Amino acid sequence: MQICGTDHSVLTWSGDALALGFFENAVELTEDLQQLDHRLEGTLQELITEAEFKGKADQKAITRVGSRGPVRKLILVGLGKIEAFGRDTLAMAAASIARLAKQEKVKTLGINLPQVEHQASETAAAISEGLILALHQDHRFKSEKEEKELKLTTIDLLGLGEQTAAITRSEQVCSGVILARELVAAPANAVTPITFAEVATELAQTYGLELTILEQADCEALGMGSFLGVAKASELPPKFIHLTYRPANPIKKVAIVGKSLTFDSGGLNIKGAGSGIETMKMDMGGGGATLGAAKAIAQLKPPVEVHFICAATENMISGKAMHPGDILTASNGKTIEVNNTDAEGRLTLADALVFAEKLGVDAIVDLATLTGACIVALGDDIAGLWGTDDGLTEQLLKAAKSVGEKFWPMPLEDKYFEGLKSNIADMKNTGPRSGGSITAALFLKQFVEKTPWVHLDVAGPVWTEKTAGVNNAGATGFPVRTLVQWVLQQAQ
Repeated sequence: MQICGTDHSVLTWSGDALALGFFENAVELTEDLQQLDHRLEGTLQELITEAEFKGKADQKAITRVGSRGPVRKLILVGLGKIEAFGRDTLAMAAASIARLAKQEKVKTLGINLPQVEHQASETAAAISEGLILALHQDHRFKSEKEEKELKLTTIDLLGLGEQTAAITRSEQVCSGVILARELVAAPANAVTPITFAEVATELAQTYGLELTILEQADCEALGMGSFLGVAKASELPPKFIHLTYRPANPIKKVAIVGKSLTFDSGGLNIKGAGSGIETMKMDMGGGGATLGAAKAIAQLKPPVEVHFICAATENMISGKAMHPGDILTASNGKTIEVNNTDAEGRLTLADALVFAEKLGVDAIVDLATLTGACIVALGDDIAGLWGTDDGLTEQLLKAAKSVGEKFWPMPLEDKYFEGLKSNIADMKNTGPRSGGSITAALFLKQFVEKTPWVHLDVAGPVWTEKTAGVNNAGATGFPVRTLVQWVLQQAQ
C-alpha cells in the first residue's frame, strides 16, 4: 500500500473511491463539490439526503456511483464540531475511511479532508497515521490468512502536494506503534525476557543503536536487589536492557524507562480466577512502548540523546520465589518490605530509575501498566500522569494532546506516603487501598533524587476490547506516539 500526497482535487482525481469529510451541521457543497455532484449525476447530494448525513463525529456513509463517472464509490465521514477540529480528528477520520475502503475492497482511494492549522505537512502526517494504524492487523498466531486481504494499493491525499517527508515520518512513527502492539499482543510463551532482549538486539543492529544487556550477575554487582527479588522465581533469566540512541552533538539527554514484566502471575500473592491473570502477557506494555519509541526515534534521528531502559523479567511462583514479608535492598541502598508480591512492577522500576538517573540525563519518563487503581480512577482510555517538574509535565501533556492520546495529571500527595511506611524497612511496596495509583507513584519517587521525572500509569489504554479510532481491538501501542512527539519537542 502506497500513500501519496497530490495536487489533484476532487474534480481532477479519478479512482475506485473518493472520501470526503464534513464538519457537523456544515454539510454544504462548495463550488468544487457542486461541480463534482453534477458530474456524478447528483449522487453526492442524494447520499447526504438519504443517509441523513449531518457530519457528526464518526458518522459514515457510502454509496456506489454509476460506472460512467470518475469514481466508483463515494465515502462520507463526519468530522464533528469545527471548534474541536485538530490533528487527532484527521487521524480518526482517516481510520474510519480506511476501514470502509477495506470492507468495500477498494484498490485506489482518494481522500479529501480539511487542513489542520493550514499545514499541509501535518495534515498529511495525521491522515497517514490514521490509515496505517487502522489497517494494521496481527495474524501471526493464526494458522490461516485473514479472508479479507487488503486490496488497497494506492491512497492519494488530495490537495496537499507531494508531502513525501511528512508521510515517511508517519510511517516511521507507526512502525514503532506497531512493534509495541505486536509485543504486547504476543503471548507470554512468545515474548519472554530472552526474546524481549532479542528484539532490542535486532533494533540495535538494524538502526545503529548502542546496546548493553545486563545479565543477572551484572545486576547483582550493581546491587539491584529490588529488580532481582521479582526475578528470583522465574526459570528464565532476567534481562536488564539499555538501548541508546546517540546523535552527534545532542542538545538534550533524556531517558525513557518501561516496565517490562513479560508475565505477571502475582507471585505468592497469586492472581486468582477472575482476576484477569490470562491478560498478564500485556504487563510489559510500558516496555513494549519503550522499544517501539526506540524504533521510531532511531529512524527520525532527532538531535536528542535518548536512553531506553527495560528491566525485563517474569513474576512467577517457585521454591525460590520472593515471600510476602521479605525485605529487598534497591541499588540506591533503600530497603523495601514486600507486603504484596503482586505489586512487582514498581520493584523492577525502582532499580531501573536509579540506573537512569546515574546516566546524568536532563529528564526521566517512566511508563508502566502499574495499577488497577488508575483504571478505576480514569477508565480504560485515559492514562494517569504524575510529575516532579511542572515544565516536564506540561511537555508530556502537550505532546499527548497533539497526537490524540489522553493523559490526566494526578497529584503527588506527599502525605499519602504515610501509608507506605514500614516498621522494619524504609518503606513497604504497597499502601492502603484508597489512592493506590498515587501511593504507587510516591513509591517510585523515592528512586529519583534530583532529575525532573514523570511517571505514566498506562494500565488502561495499552489494550482495548473494541475497535475505535485508530485502534483495532487488542493491543494499542499506547503511548508510543506521545513519547516520540515529546522527544521531537526537545529539539524545538
